[in-house]
Amino acid sequence: MAIGLTEEHEALAASVRGFAERNITSQAVRRADAGCWPALAAQGLPGLHLPEDAGGEGFGILEQAVALEELGRAMAPGPYTPTVLASAIMHAAGAQVRGLIDGTRTAAVGLSGSLDRDGSVVSGTIQPVLGAPLADVFLLPVRDGWVVVARDDVTVGSLESLDITRPVGSVTVDHVTVPDESFLSGMDAHAYAAVLLGAEACGVAGRALDDAVGYAKLREQFGRPIGQFQGIKHKCARMLIAVERARAAVWDAVRALDESEEQRAYAVGVAAALAADAAVTCTEGNIQVHGGIGYTYEHDAHLLYRRALTLRALLGRASGHRADVGALAVAGVRRPMSIELDEDAAPVREEVRARVAELAAMEPLAQRAAMAEGGWVTPHLPEPWGRGAGPLEQIVIQQELAAAKVRPVPLMIAAWVVPSLVQYGTAEQQERFLPPTLRGEIIWCQLFSEPGSGSDLAGLRTRAERVEGGWTITGQKIWTSLAREAQWGICIARTSPDRPKHDGITYFLLDMKSPGIEVRPLRECTGEAVFNEVFLDGVFVPDDLVVGPVDAGWRVARTTLANERVGLTSSFQLGGDLPKLLELAAGLGLDDDPVVRDGIGHLACDEHSFNLLGLRATLKQLSGTDPGATANVRKLVAMEHGQHVTEFGFTLLGEEGALTGGREDGLRARWTRYLLASRAMTIGGGTTEVNLNVIGERILGLPRDPEPAR
Repeated sequence: MAIGLTEEHEALAASVRGFAERNITSQAVRRADAGCWPALAAQGLPGLHLPEDAGGEGFGILEQAVALEELGRAMAPGPYTPTVLASAIMHAAGAQVRGLIDGTRTAAVGLSGSLDRDGSVVSGTIQPVLGAPLADVFLLPVRDGWVVVARDDVTVGSLESLDITRPVGSVTVDHVTVPDESFLSGMDAHAYAAVLLGAEACGVAGRALDDAVGYAKLREQFGRPIGQFQGIKHKCARMLIAVERARAAVWDAVRALDESEEQRAYAVGVAAALAADAAVTCTEGNIQVHGGIGYTYEHDAHLLYRRALTLRALLGRASGHRADVGALAVAGVRRPMSIELDEDAAPVREEVRARVAELAAMEPLAQRAAMAEGGWVTPHLPEPWGRGAGPLEQIVIQQELAAAKVRPVPLMIAAWVVPSLVQYGTAEQQERFLPPTLRGEIIWCQLFSEPGSGSDLAGLRTRAERVEGGWTITGQKIWTSLAREAQWGICIARTSPDRPKHDGITYFLLDMKSPGIEVRPLRECTGEAVFNEVFLDGVFVPDDLVVGPVDAGWRVARTTLANERVGLTSSFQLGGDLPKLLELAAGLGLDDDPVVRDGIGHLACDEHSFNLLGLRATLKQLSGTDPGATANVRKLVAMEHGQHVTEFGFTLLGEEGALTGGREDGLRARWTRYLLASRAMTIGGGTTEVNLNVIGERILGLPRDPEPAR
């Protein structure tokens, strides 16, 4: 997933990438050759973000960010990025920018320091200024705003640039009298810098990731591609996570440019904290994956690294941005994750709202029955079990149910059961189980994990043997939630042990009252017993409770992955979360501590980024484009975030963390329990390490480890 979301954004990105491949060669990048600037101007790219009445192409900042991401991938040399940044800031302040659009003038922006101002006279030196040696016009900070000065009124000094593909310089103004119209105010210049330099940083990060993955697929060590090694696989997966978080943050900062000061500051702070850091992380990873060759001057890896470091330096310390976000979070500022649908949704909303109003007027039991019968519980599924709703209708249904305070039936484990029965169940199975399940009358448990297989479900040892009229199942399951409460369970067992690992598995429905089933509570490190062990000793299951073909249960079990709902779902947290952490810090009187603020800011950026990943995935589906890696990345980021929040909160307790009680409000006990419980978050549903392998293999295409001979 790139910064853009729509098919139009994908087409624009492809067009700019094609231009870059034709016009920006590796040799030109190394020479810092600015010769591509006229060609970029001829394509109209410098004016993508500006309205037509200003001489632009009539799109917006998001489209310019899409273009800059691609030019960042190409490490485009020359004045493009600083000129675009200057024109965006100047237009926001109402200044003329025409020469900066058609390629006849170039510009540079000073992002740090301040010139002295005495009335209309300005003086001083600003450095470093990106692209200063190439610029005709300079936008420089002064007290209470910015000033536009021409090259004839300044002295440009040459500085040794860390980024050898694009120059920086100093700009000295020596008591120059500037007309009033050249003083600008009323715009957040640093917000535009965070967006546009952040977009370029995303491109640099994406290029570094692609280069690392490409090399890992081809480079062989010890007789196999290095991409098979888990260390390389996980490093590349972590790089992908950093890229996706950065893209989401920059995208949201674009959205916030026209919002309130608080909302803009929050979104821009997250983007400034994440984007350039992602570029540095990925370019470092790229060098590491390439090894010695990546460290040589002849390889492009160090050029990407230099560009990333320079962008991060120009945007300012990430710790400062985190502190800003932390202060806003402490003040109660959060970014909403709502979806605003266009006018095409109006007819759908009108119909849905009328039906939901009828549901809202019903008594609880009647309401549940009507929701099940009308397909409101699982609207994404086909009729009669759902409504066959596409992404747009699903979002409308969620919004209208919430607005009417109609609570959908909590399916829990049944959310996995229902899609499997819809796709693979017989008509008799569907009629027997789906209506009561959708009414909330059946509680299900999932009998998949085993003591010896863990996340490797295909390595299960529970066996099912053919007997007259059905099967007998023998084995042990573990980590089974709701096993003591459930009436029915879904169980996978090996029916053909001589077949390959993922074959020979069958999917069964088990009556949890059947003879031979023993459920033992499994006490966790918290002292509680949420999970269970389930022992199956010759449990008889009739043939009519086999779902799908015999030996094809692996395919049935994975059905839910292809039937994900569209929508914004909050990630399940066993530990603390950001609101609880803010409450804790305030209660301990630590919310003003600068170190605590930095930690809160870091965690607030984390929380915001994974919430954005969910929002962007939904919007991609609404626009008809592939959400890509978002679901896998979001799950992993969210689970680790919960642990990090909880661990940070626990450290705030200091020496009191050694105790589990004693305060009247139960503060110590509560956070101690959060901490212990949070350890399960990166284990359940597939460990972090397994999820990193999935990202590396299924999303990045890295080679799988060869399976050992059986």
